[in-house]
Amino acid sequence: MHPFLEWTAAAVIVIAAFFLLVGAIGLARLPDFFMRLHAPTKASTLGVGGVLVASMLVAASQGRPGIAELLITLFVFVTAPVSANLMAQAALHLQLHSRAPVPADAVPERAPD
Repeated sequence: MHPFLEWTAAAVIVIAAFFLLVGAIGLARLPDFFMRLHAPTKASTLGVGGVLVASMLVAASQGRPGIAELLITLFVFVTAPVSANLMAQAALHLQLHSRAPVPADAVPERAPD
């Protein structure tokens, strides 16, 4: 394997690991379901995508196409947002309350009765 490809794959894995770590910290530290839902879906998609890109680089250096890695990447990029959306809709249906502060200008003023 060419050293440039090794270093590139290693750098992509380190970047992907950073995104996965940020997503895990967000999942553990955020106080609310809706906030917890946001952190891992975005970060894990980027993290898994980075690991699979590094795997495609290694596969290309070994002379085989990374078709399996490409299909897994497409599957993750399609299913992660859809599953997050469905979980958020279920939480809204169950009327889970959010602890997020609402800005004062986001609530319309009521007309006097």
